[in-house]
Amino acid sequence: MQIAVLTFDGFNELDSFVAAAILNRMKAQGWAAHITSPTAEVTSMNGVTVRRQKPLEFAAEADAVLIGSGIKTREIAADAEMLSRLKLDPGRQLIGAQCSGTLLLAKLGLVGTLPACTDLTSKLWVIEAGVDVIDAPFVAHGNVATAGGCMASQYLAMWMIARGGSLRDAEEAMHYVAPVGEKEGYVAHALGVVRPFLPAIAQMAA
Repeated sequence: MQIAVLTFDGFNELDSFVAAAILNRMKAQGWAAHITSPTAEVTSMNGVTVRRQKPLEFAAEADAVLIGSGIKTREIAADAEMLSRLKLDPGRQLIGAQCSGTLLLAKLGLVGTLPACTDLTSKLWVIEAGVDVIDAPFVAHGNVATAGGCMASQYLAMWMIARGGSLRDAEEAMHYVAPVGEKEGYVAHALGVVRPFLPAIAQMAA
């Protein structure tokens, strides 16, 4: 499973790095989550500059795509040339978006009238884009998922591992990153958030 973690200038570190780190717990199974950006380097909202691992066009060939948020998402959403470079296909890809990343999904026509999640700051922008925003940390419809709140990146990662691997894989990845002394409860809570949105076959594979 090759995953594009879309990371634009002004990105939120928690969105890109937390999700990528959890997903890369699946390296032994051949998975790889790549920081994917439109330019060779991008700088976060807090001034952290990183080099991309893949160009933006990699999103079109990846098996899965995660779209993080950032302080420049509204500019990106209004940039027709930038959006034209994003060729996503929910028919064959798992696609997730977090916080203001949901706005990009909406602009790409991948949300429609389905309920979606975002953060409190981005809520009005996403509603203006015609999306029904719900007060929840995570929701998925088929191959498309959205999450709201910085720490909800863990739910996107867990959902993606459960869909592309197995529920057992997802539990093990979350157990590894969960705080010591809280692991069982942490995993159980995350599972409770994600499991209602998994196909029956994925739930049976636990």
